[in-house]
Amino acid sequence: MTAVFPDLKDTSVFITGGGSGIGAFLTDGFLNQGAKVAFVGRSDATEFCDEMEQKHGARPLFVQCDITDIPALQNAMGQAAQAHGPITTLVNNAANDKRHTTEEVTEDFWDWSQAINLKAYFFACQAVIPGMRAAGGGSIINFTSISYMMGNTGYPAYTTANSGINGMTRSLAREFGPDKIRVNALAPGWVLTQKQKDMWVTEEGLAAHLDRQCLKDPLEPDDIVGGTLFLASKASKMMTGQALVIDGGVVVTG
Repeated sequence: MTAVFPDLKDTSVFITGGGSGIGAFLTDGFLNQGAKVAFVGRSDATEFCDEMEQKHGARPLFVQCDITDIPALQNAMGQAAQAHGPITTLVNNAANDKRHTTEEVTEDFWDWSQAINLKAYFFACQAVIPGMRAAGGGSIINFTSISYMMGNTGYPAYTTANSGINGMTRSLAREFGPDKIRVNALAPGWVLTQKQKDMWVTEEGLAAHLDRQCLKDPLEPDDIVGGTLFLASKASKMMTGQALVIDGGVVVTG
């Protein structure tokens, strides 16, 4: 733990995809701050919850669901609020960056991609607004990506959703600022999760990407935790409608 945010202790945090990849590190990071964490994911996370309970002495609440099933997602968020109190930090983290070309995209694939990467984000935000308003404020953190900033090829439906997340973030920040609800985006660079290593990382591709970074170390999932905690805490209490980029300096070099 590199920083302590005392105001996060005992707060109610909800993370989508909080049992694997970057999300698992976020769950760990918030538990380390003493927060009460609930998360959803498609795969069973019992073993991960056991690990977190042993490490922190507090067990995260896991509800298994597919975030594209909006009623199931809303129900899971209701369970989290009932168990931990009104959700005052929402982290929309779950996403799917499946590679595809423009010419092979079908209408069904397009709808699936937007459902995971954009639609679920909106309805998760919608679901927490009443509780945050009643609690006197809160922080919503929408994970996007630098992919759309770079104009990357290889996943146009995904980069479209990434860009949409930023537009949504700004609009919600404006709409709910009077309620002291802050809405920010967080754009990681190429974070070397196990999934990325298994499916997309090649020696040549990684070398080319690192060459574009100002900082030459590969990004690890833990590198994203500190920025997320900062956006959740009152340390960033006058920051909203912004996109925090954690990418080792790729987008400044183009």
